[in-house]
Amino acid sequence: MHDSPAAVDRWGERLPRRLGPWSAGAVVIGSTIGSGIFRTPAVIAERVESLAIFAAVWIAGAVIALCGALTYAELSSMMPRTGGIYVYLREAYGRLPAFLFGWAELLVLRPAAYGAIAITCADYGWRLLGVDGEGAVALGFSRTQLGAAALIIVVGSANIRGVSLGAAIQNFSTVLKIAALAGLCALGLSAAHAPDPVLSVRTVASPGAAFGLAMVSVLWAYDGWSDVGFVSGEVRDPQRNLPRAFLLGTLAVAVLYLAANAAYLAVIPLAEMPKRELVAADVAAIAIGRGGVAFVAAAVAISTFGTLNGSMMTGPRVFFAMAEDRLFFRALAHVDPRRGTPSRAIGLSIVLGIVFVSVRGFAELADQFVIGIWPFYALGVLAVFLLRRRQPDRERPYRTWGYPVVPGVFLAATLYLLGSYLVTEPLTFLACIGVIATGVPVYYVWLSRASASPGSPPSS
Repeated sequence: MHDSPAAVDRWGERLPRRLGPWSAGAVVIGSTIGSGIFRTPAVIAERVESLAIFAAVWIAGAVIALCGALTYAELSSMMPRTGGIYVYLREAYGRLPAFLFGWAELLVLRPAAYGAIAITCADYGWRLLGVDGEGAVALGFSRTQLGAAALIIVVGSANIRGVSLGAAIQNFSTVLKIAALAGLCALGLSAAHAPDPVLSVRTVASPGAAFGLAMVSVLWAYDGWSDVGFVSGEVRDPQRNLPRAFLLGTLAVAVLYLAANAAYLAVIPLAEMPKRELVAADVAAIAIGRGGVAFVAAAVAISTFGTLNGSMMTGPRVFFAMAEDRLFFRALAHVDPRRGTPSRAIGLSIVLGIVFVSVRGFAELADQFVIGIWPFYALGVLAVFLLRRRQPDRERPYRTWGYPVVPGVFLAATLYLLGSYLVTEPLTFLACIGVIATGVPVYYVWLSRASASPGSPPSS
């Protein structure tokens, strides 16, 4: 049953606003820094042909993420509501595009994120304990899969108990992961070798396409800059704290990532990096011996645990917002009267995450997420242009710095990214878009259900 509207605030929000500025920033930093920075550099080094291009890919990723954050900061200050991108799309384009985003979150994006993050966390956790995570233990499932499912249950249960508990976990894990990444940078720079006089340049079959694929991997590492928007309805003083969280959180991640790559390259030449899948562990091992491997395993496990918690804090809010619009099961709009959390929406997310870790691997999950989310990121950025034209007098506590160039750069980068992936991986790309498109008939089914049921029609 829908909770009483008595607690609705001036923005129409029913969830209590309990997240302060540090917690909002920790959502950005903690949701972004996961496993990507520890394993992605080796993938990038395999795809690019020179140190200059390697550096350009990471810098481009930082610029794109910052352009997105600068733009979404305007949207969040205008509409500090639970659901983030879902709310922005609904305001700019209507219910159907917003529903398709929620549908994509349900079938592709959020379960893929839970799965990829939880699998990595469990894998490194087992490695830290000296146990082989790949061995089958029950019903054909590996220890890594079972561990990932257990982590999803633990993190989901904590977030059901209260957003304050989820925020406390997020704050603590964010401090730990920043300290671990800073420590890794210090280790790498302390063990720096003399630069090679000549850096070998490898031949790449299709440099342009390879750069595009490298960007997919980099943007997976940077993804998370938008997540604080999903919990906008629970942030105190949102018109001030949300823009700061978007900007400062994303900038902090960019600085840490660029410093980490500089530390890696100070120890391992680019030509050798493709052979170092776990490049961070190799750097630490060179710097401090075998204990370095354990240090990095612990750092990755802590980092990905915090990212999983951040994703569990944010993702269920999309399902909650859809249910409030009567475009999803109304039961998911329930707010726990004692804890003030969308407990049923979080419960659904737990189930989805467990299903995905049971049937998919890390690489498939990561690629699914990047290709599925970026068309919606672009539509959100485009919404700034549309809403400025349609609603010029609307209150905008923060206006996008560098408009229209900054959002324009983001849109151009998105077109390049999606085009490159379409050329190099057409079947995966089209399959992902096809799954999202199945939401169109589902939308009209839900619309007809909502119209036929008693009560007010779904909001527009």
